[in-house]
Amino acid sequence: MVRLLLSIKAELENVTDLEPASDGFEYFFKVKCTSCNEEHPKMVSVNRLEEREVTTGKGSTAHFVWRCGLCKRESSAKFEPGEKPRPYSADANGQFAPFLTIDCRGLEFTGFDPRGIWKCVGVESGTVFPEVDLEEGEWVDYDEKASQPVGISNFECQWSRA
Repeated sequence: MVRLLLSIKAELENVTDLEPASDGFEYFFKVKCTSCNEEHPKMVSVNRLEEREVTTGKGSTAHFVWRCGLCKRESSAKFEPGEKPRPYSADANGQFAPFLTIDCRGLEFTGFDPRGIWKCVGVESGTVFPEVDLEEGEWVDYDEKASQPVGISNFECQWSRA
């Protein structure tokens, strides 16, 4: 079992606490088999609220179960129990910060696509922006209370051993 840490980095303009908008957020990862190094051709979807049975263990479950198309080995991944993603704050602006940890068996995640709905908070006003869409790689809006533009750009990620 390998624990992988996903760290994220972004340029935040007048916002803080960037995080998925709901517990049912769909994470999209690029996955690679550690047995044969075959990379899945598409992004795979993983949800923290959905668990699937692992065929190799008695009654064990994982958030993601995958059989490699090349070597046919079954692999799995599971989010850390009780751990939620850590909000990306304005204090880390432009620097990598830990986001979430996943236990992996027989696979490694090699990429992350931030598609889906995120939320963040205005630094000056505390205004909650509940529908931040990063699918295009950036998001811009206007904070009426603080009378200033807000935005997120240059989103990046990196995986490392936890």
